[in-house]
Amino acid sequence: MYPQAAFPVSVFTTDILNQFDDNNPDQFQEVTLAGRIMSRRIMGAASFCELQDSKGRIQLYIKRDEICPEEDKTLYNTVFKRLLDIGDFIGVKGFAFRTQMGEISVHVKEMTVLSKSLRPLPIVKEKDGVKYDEFNDPELRYRMRYVDLVVNDKVKDIFITRTRIIDSIRRFFNESGYLEVETPVLQAIPGGATARPFITHHNALDIPMYLRIADELYLKRLIVGGFEGVYEFSRNFRNEGMDRTTEVLGTDTVKVGDNEICFKRPFKRITMIDSIKEKTGIDITGMDEAQLRDVCKQLGIEVDETMGKGKLIDEIFGEKCEGTYIQPTFITDYPVEMSPLCKRHRNNPELTERFELMVNGKELANAYTELNDPIDQRARFEEQMKLSERGDDEAMFIDQDFLRALEYGMPPTSGMGIGIDRFVMLLTGQTTIQEVLLFPMMRPEKVVKNATKEDFMALGMAETWATLLLTNGYNTIEQLKAEKPSALREKLNGLRKKNKLDIPALQLEDVEAWMK
Repeated sequence: MYPQAAFPVSVFTTDILNQFDDNNPDQFQEVTLAGRIMSRRIMGAASFCELQDSKGRIQLYIKRDEICPEEDKTLYNTVFKRLLDIGDFIGVKGFAFRTQMGEISVHVKEMTVLSKSLRPLPIVKEKDGVKYDEFNDPELRYRMRYVDLVVNDKVKDIFITRTRIIDSIRRFFNESGYLEVETPVLQAIPGGATARPFITHHNALDIPMYLRIADELYLKRLIVGGFEGVYEFSRNFRNEGMDRTTEVLGTDTVKVGDNEICFKRPFKRITMIDSIKEKTGIDITGMDEAQLRDVCKQLGIEVDETMGKGKLIDEIFGEKCEGTYIQPTFITDYPVEMSPLCKRHRNNPELTERFELMVNGKELANAYTELNDPIDQRARFEEQMKLSERGDDEAMFIDQDFLRALEYGMPPTSGMGIGIDRFVMLLTGQTTIQEVLLFPMMRPEKVVKNATKEDFMALGMAETWATLLLTNGYNTIEQLKAEKPSALREKLNGLRKKNKLDIPALQLEDVEAWMK
């Protein structure tokens, strides 16, 4: 209905760079590329620039009389040399060749302006293998991921790998006979985990609703309904602290930060109680709540009155044990108080048939034999309600509909949850979870009042320089002072030349005076 003028490309930059053959002169003689300008070297009637598309970068050679064969040279003299900037999108047609310096490039015969960038991209410079002015501040990178993806090449690779990992997991389950399903994100009762939920309101029904903290209870309902095996890539929402923890596929060793993790089997196995005994020297077998509180006090672990026996054990393990398991380790046989949805252990009713896989000091997977006894499940829910009445805002609700489903009978079932974000962290060697989330949760950005021309002039600069700063993305005094004086002088003198301003060139001492 509203056709946009298309600029179809014939190749990507990497196609040319990987397949160019000096012995095949007919190859890549007519290519069409599109992407961002990432650098420029203006040299009179001929210039070089670097084009970045979704795959990589390649050098372009642009000659005035080639792209402007008629008398009108505006496209080169005005548009390319004066109006285009780093970050602008252009489309080019031409042929591939190798320069005298040996660099594979594209000789441009036609050029089209596709889109203008109003804000200047951060320019990363490299000299003698050392990079300068990198866009590497975590706060800015996570908040402006769109810029991060443009200027930091390896960031995009992480998210391409993430998609491939998820595709591989999905293919494995599908080929194993599992059915991918979708369960409600908005739930009347938040269940399936011990976690504090986000609360919202359904206007049409006029009832409170919760963002799901887990999809487990709905998946079990489907097992009751007759499905053999189901799975879901579930986005869960837990109103807790923000997790700031921490191609590799095909290897059994992964480097994450300072840790080298070996995935050779068999993995170590240790029970929850033996793990606590090994790390603290204290055997908590048979201890009641009061005794566990004394242990926490002895170990210097902060607890409160809302915590029951299960949570106290969880605090001890989390504080003293979990972070020590760098190599893959199965923690098994969790106390029944910690696992209200798990079946009791066949040999010890005080424990459950549950394990968690710990890698690099964090839980990577949680699995257990599912509790399918509705009478025992109701009793477990009631114990959770008692904890809720004591003030535990992570205790489970009683889900009457889920209990009703169990009363129709659920076959023997096992379930497992895998932390995809942490799994991707391991396989891409990242140490913070924000690195594997395209748009991680951030605090609201502080609104900074933009500086005026008069604010810049108050630093001692001329009106022309103040206007030039504002029109080139310098919105605050802080932003100006964050620049290195030498780099700022070079940038502004370049803009002076580009815009043909009739003012003296800046001296370093002028810029240093502004910074004081």
